[in-house]
Amino acid sequence: MSEELRLPVAGGVAGRFAALLPQLEALLAGETDQTASLANAVAALATAFDYLWVGVYRLVGDELVLGPFQGPPACTRIPLGKGVCGTAAARGETLVVPDVDAFPGHIACSSASRSEIVVPLLARGKLFGVLDVDSAEIDAFGGDQQAGLEATARILGEHLSNC
Repeated sequence: MSEELRLPVAGGVAGRFAALLPQLEALLAGETDQTASLANAVAALATAFDYLWVGVYRLVGDELVLGPFQGPPACTRIPLGKGVCGTAAARGETLVVPDVDAFPGHIACSSASRSEIVVPLLARGKLFGVLDVDSAEIDAFGGDQQAGLEATARILGEHLSNC
């Protein structure tokens, strides 16, 4: 597959994810290095959408450690159960936070972040880490964004299980 993404101009978020996901699968196919795969997946999401920050935190022991990302510098380590990422990881469920200032214990890695969505990444049936996406806009993550990012996380989890 070419590393150039082909994304529709029209069709909204759902249409962009519908075009992106098969291309992401093709981009990851045959790659056995987790870092390379995660870096390309994050870059594809950053290319497809106007996110402030998108990246992966890997579970290492009892904390999340920064992995590949696109955007401004980020927090390097997040304890499980702390902030949006640590809470999503500890609960094993997607968290959508329309206003990060209203989230108790939010860890402000960037003052420009206004809303956030964090999706757990499972590989071989176990928590690998989280896919974290921040927006500079309040309430930026609706149902189509959540569905698309959860589908992305499933693709990544399946791929990581085979690396």
